[in-house]
Amino acid sequence: MTGPASTRRGFLGGSAAAGGMAATGLPMPLAATPAIAKSPRETLSLDGGWRFHEGDIPFPPILDHEAAYAHAKAGNAEGAAASDYDDGDWRRVALPHDWALGQPFDAAANIDQGYRRRGIGWYRRTFALAPEDRDRALELRFDGIATHATLWINGTLAHRQFGGFTGFTIDLSPFALYGDDLNTLAIRVDADATEGWWYEGAGIYRHVWLIKRAPVHIVSDGVHADPRRDPAGQWRVPVTVALRNSGDAAAGVTASVRLTGPDGEPAGGATTTLTIPPAGSATASVSLAVASPQLWSPDGPALYRVETRLVQDGAVVDATETRIGFRTLRFDADHGFFLNDQPLKIRGACAHQDHAGVGVAVPDSLWDFRLRRLKAMGANALRCAHNPPAPELLDAADRLGVMILNEHRELSAAADILERLAFLVRRDRNHPSVILWSLCNEESLQSSGIGVAMVRRMKAVVRALDDSRPITAALNGAMFASPNIAGELDVVGFNYGTAQFDRFHAAFPDMPLLSSEDTSAYMTRGAATTDRAAHVLADDDSEHAGWGLTHRAAWAAVADRPFLAGGFFWTGFDYRGEPTPFEWPSVGSFFGAMDLCGFAKSGFHIRRALWSDAPVLELWPHWNWAGREGQPVPLLAITNAERVVLRLNGRVVADLLLAGDVLARATLAYAPGVLEAIGYRDGRPVAHRRIETAGPPVALRLTPDRATLAGDGRDTVPVTVEAIDARGRAVPVAQDAIGFHITGGTILGVGNGDPNSHESDLPEADGTRARRRLFNGLAQILVQAPGAGPVLLTAQADGLRPATLKLTASAGAQPTVPPLDGRQQLTEWRVAPASATPPEPNRALAAGDMNSWAWLKPGTVEPGNPEARFVVFRLTFTSRAAVSARGGQLLFASLAGAARVSLDGQQVAAKTDPSPARLSIPLPAGSGAHVLEILFDSGGTTTPFGLAGSVSVLPAR
Repeated sequence: MTGPASTRRGFLGGSAAAGGMAATGLPMPLAATPAIAKSPRETLSLDGGWRFHEGDIPFPPILDHEAAYAHAKAGNAEGAAASDYDDGDWRRVALPHDWALGQPFDAAANIDQGYRRRGIGWYRRTFALAPEDRDRALELRFDGIATHATLWINGTLAHRQFGGFTGFTIDLSPFALYGDDLNTLAIRVDADATEGWWYEGAGIYRHVWLIKRAPVHIVSDGVHADPRRDPAGQWRVPVTVALRNSGDAAAGVTASVRLTGPDGEPAGGATTTLTIPPAGSATASVSLAVASPQLWSPDGPALYRVETRLVQDGAVVDATETRIGFRTLRFDADHGFFLNDQPLKIRGACAHQDHAGVGVAVPDSLWDFRLRRLKAMGANALRCAHNPPAPELLDAADRLGVMILNEHRELSAAADILERLAFLVRRDRNHPSVILWSLCNEESLQSSGIGVAMVRRMKAVVRALDDSRPITAALNGAMFASPNIAGELDVVGFNYGTAQFDRFHAAFPDMPLLSSEDTSAYMTRGAATTDRAAHVLADDDSEHAGWGLTHRAAWAAVADRPFLAGGFFWTGFDYRGEPTPFEWPSVGSFFGAMDLCGFAKSGFHIRRALWSDAPVLELWPHWNWAGREGQPVPLLAITNAERVVLRLNGRVVADLLLAGDVLARATLAYAPGVLEAIGYRDGRPVAHRRIETAGPPVALRLTPDRATLAGDGRDTVPVTVEAIDARGRAVPVAQDAIGFHITGGTILGVGNGDPNSHESDLPEADGTRARRRLFNGLAQILVQAPGAGPVLLTAQADGLRPATLKLTASAGAQPTVPPLDGRQQLTEWRVAPASATPPEPNRALAAGDMNSWAWLKPGTVEPGNPEARFVVFRLTFTSRAAVSARGGQLLFASLAGAARVSLDGQQVAAKTDPSPARLSIPLPAGSGAHVLEILFDSGGTTTPFGLAGSVSVLPAR
């Protein structure tokens, strides 16, 4: 096997040896650093106010020359892509949105998509831009659309995105309209196209943003600030800033960078000046020396803040903030992974991106919740399988101290796929949590010359943007074949290769190795025994896929080999789809150490025991076996103690030696009561666990992850739902059907972690009511609040006392772009040749005549022709349904020149003053096409005339 990785003993990152940048720019005394001024940049949410249509809307057929001619021109999109399309009866939705979650389960649908059909859907949104935005740089940013998307802006095709996991940006400025002229986004999403073999959801499932910046600005993801330590142990932060000038004159600017420490105190600063050519780009570079920084690690995730400002003519014209962390990475072929020069075994989990109640449309706060659950399990790392994560997940990982294996899904050298890889690296390269780039997962081309050629091109893309992190890939099989992409990697990732670890290390002793995926253990939360007929698998680490191992055996294979950097087990959480080893009616996976809600299975506690030095002791699954008194029942003691003594109602019933394992099995004669466990190390008690037999359920209990939330309609609190007995003890075998009602807030979704459940995850249409059955004692409800104030959630079940939970929503709102619904823009005007005498009214335009009558969009005027004073503008339109039913008004935002306006052959208005003016005309109710005609009369002068502003149809109020 050949390749650069085979010639060195390890990969060194985060230091000058890994490509550190020399100092550039001018040091700036901290005392002289100007105060941070408010940037004119605006980052506005476009998440609200969307109209959604489930199902495709075919484009009108093109059957004649005029239609074909118009179709080929910019701004003339037809059907649902057109600006004036009537979407008034489409459903209102907010983003993130996953429409697949609302599909019924269908045994004939794709098993890996959770037996839900996905299909095609349309989204539309209308908004206004202020006239003062005209000279600004405007950008749309989409963080993720599943799966293929085609986007039109104001009737012009603006972007095609063939990839559901990577975001993209669009320069809005050349498409934008201002003032009274509304902007329309139309997006056709093709979710019949699939990329993965797991549930991918459907729709605009991540955030959408409108970013407004000055003509001279910092480009999106344009700041690269990567701390480096030189061989002498000195730290610097090389900072490069990509700049853009969308203006028509060269711009002299000053780029200023200020570093602030975790304590909020200044930690460094520098400045540099440069000139950006008109309609051009430039890169500013500075380097900051930092003495003895606080280091980022899972145990101490210290974050610094890089504030970058762009100053032009003494004023701040743009500014952005970047969070970074100081840490070094080293993967050694003999000794594994080192973080900050200290050996650290990577204790990782793989996870897909869906959650109970929301599908893949995961709110930001749930990423935080899921990472906290992983940390509670003892994990220090997450592999994003098998696709780039949401940006907010990485923000949470930085803050919480979770290392990330950031994975790109597509092995390819196609230009658009390489650009998606570049987008990922540019977006994520400042996150200290990201420790590895993974280029692919389990590709059949991994042992081929084609695969090697592709990976080399992909590596070049990564290295051009970030040379501080190692590159890996998750490989399975054919590890010893040549050629092989393993030889191109800085760290070789093994999927389920435990039996080959030693052989590979012996054959390629210079290659650092990582278990990128292992385990694949099956469990149904709370199930004591396996019942394959019922699609239930014991929650006791006894079941695993043929290609995998139990949690304990898989980790032993990693932990016992010093040369392995660590491992990522499959999976941290259950997910929809891939219900291996079953098929219908199972609709979700069984692999998780936690279920889809984040509730623990035995795998959670097994990993705690394997990964924690502190004492761990758990009894599993429960002690509620009504009707089996005196009969043998199974029990697990999960512990990192050496010995566990079990007492039932005060009497010793078992004395268990772990013998190096973390799981001891016991079969006890059941008697209701109190079961206690005491864990011993070196003969001393170090841990105690007590579980009790619960009585029959008499009431419900609601326990929130936290008691407060932001009233912004985005922040989400997961609430645990339980049934309790008369003494307040949770009943672990309860299966009651629960009804929920909320006031002051909304229900986003519900779940219970049952991979065989076909209940709905969604609330009723108004978001105030929902239903879900407890599964083995637990369910989860996700709560949001649209504004500040109390939020009251009530849970009810037949025969049980209801529970009420009060949450407090504080004031908080994300700056947004208000949606503007209901206004129909009239844009497709034809203009007759000017004439010296008044033209015949209603004269017909010859079929197929593309040239005698000019095409015109509103927003322009022209001088009158003294020799040909009369000009006719004409448009045919059909009112939207609301106006057809109730009437409305025609609104000319600015009509210049003297004019007579006719509707369907009848004059409805006359304007004698040639000055531009607003004009409103009643429009009667009625269906069918209307002909709108304007006869301009310049009076034999050069007075300007025309549609100086938009022309709209507004529904009656």
